[in-house]
Amino acid sequence: MASMAPPRDAGAAKVLVVDDEPSLREMISILLRREGFDVTTAPGFARAKELVTGSPFPFALVLTDLVMPDGSGLDILTAAKQRNPATEVIVMTAHSTVDAALDAMKRGAYDFVAKPFQTAELRLLVLRAVEKSAIVRENARLRAILAVERPDDPLDQLGKSPPMRAIVELIRRIASSRTTVLVTGESGTGKERIARAIHAMSERADKPFLVVNCGALPENLMESELFGHEKGAFTGASGRHAGLFREADGGTLLLDEIGELPLALQVKLLRVLQERRVRPVGATQEIAVDVRVIAATNRNVEKDVAEGRFRNDLYYRLNIIRIEVPPLRQRTEDIPLLVDTFVQRFATEHGKSIRGLAPDTLRSLLAYDFPGNVRELENAMERAVALSQGPIIGLGDLPQAMVGAAAAPSTALLLLPEQGCDLDAVVAEAERRLILQALERMGGVRTQAAKLLGVSFRSLRYRLAKLGIDAAVDGESDEEEGGRSSSPEGRGR
Repeated sequence: MASMAPPRDAGAAKVLVVDDEPSLREMISILLRREGFDVTTAPGFARAKELVTGSPFPFALVLTDLVMPDGSGLDILTAAKQRNPATEVIVMTAHSTVDAALDAMKRGAYDFVAKPFQTAELRLLVLRAVEKSAIVRENARLRAILAVERPDDPLDQLGKSPPMRAIVELIRRIASSRTTVLVTGESGTGKERIARAIHAMSERADKPFLVVNCGALPENLMESELFGHEKGAFTGASGRHAGLFREADGGTLLLDEIGELPLALQVKLLRVLQERRVRPVGATQEIAVDVRVIAATNRNVEKDVAEGRFRNDLYYRLNIIRIEVPPLRQRTEDIPLLVDTFVQRFATEHGKSIRGLAPDTLRSLLAYDFPGNVRELENAMERAVALSQGPIIGLGDLPQAMVGAAAAPSTALLLLPEQGCDLDAVVAEAERRLILQALERMGGVRTQAAKLLGVSFRSLRYRLAKLGIDAAVDGESDEEEGGRSSSPEGRGR
């Protein structure tokens, strides 16, 4: 296994080391302080419990002995988890038994270490545990920000087009279940966003959400990364590794590019999904896990099954709930919403104040086919925000391929959904959205909005009345163009 770098926040991560042997406490403290951790020590149960429950800042990791003269490390584990579920706990003991290890795992321990242990083994285990704690804390922080910034419903950010509204409704119905989900669609359509939305809406939202790209892992390491391994299980296995299924225990694991999983590993994955137990490489005992699995792929799975590249039994096990994410070119109604989301995010990251896009810029995006789907749009908005020199993103801030699309007729806007549509309703909704955007961009001044839309003031006023939009602005006259009436009836009155 490759060595693991310390987590980004290692310098701020607080670690508590609990052991009644002074020399061992000192050795572990020196080792972890060299890694940049803020280390506190306790000589036994009583002091450890006092620190765990009374510290104003929760520990990222508690490394505790199992058997101490004044109490049990398992009680320290329980107290730490009650104080903060993001705190990870590693239990150490010289009295190693399978029952003790299973008991620790059931209570929520990250891992179990038998004494004596190698320092390299302990270092790697600690780094992984603190990284997992950081992920859980970051997920909680992002959810808190989302609740404040978007109090209505985070699912609204997925899209407003008919196919995306159907997906959102399906997510609401299945979020609370444990059922496996298969998310399919072209590359870049936002399959991971769908998986994260399912996790965020579920009862597992405060537990880990982990992602593994099955196509990016070397085949000889894939089983170990998924299910873990024991020390000495293979050449280079210098310590124990929990594996992604155990690290995601209680949460959600996204198996991205599931179609790239080797056939031999598909058999083992199927057993894990059926039995909800994993057996680390080199282990003799299975370990129970509670993980919701979401699989994603841009491949034609049915074709892979027919041609023998994907097991049909695993396919049926994964395909209990199927979510097909349409390409962006088939849901152009979602482009303005996605643009706003990306521009706000990147403007914050770059420290810029950007109000939105110029009309011709948005028209270019609506006319473009987006072969790279949502990912391509996201990258384009990051580029545009970085290049923009004012509060409005112009055509020159877009990639050249998207600028060229503006000169051609917008066929993307004319795509007819497979189920058909209500033409009058679609045209009215498009008209309403464009008028509201023009009014917002012009600060509510109707004369300026009319110019932006390329229509007369009288025409705009008629459309506002027809659509029931109240856009009166203090101080603006209802008579324009040389004092002529702006009523819908026009001239000749």
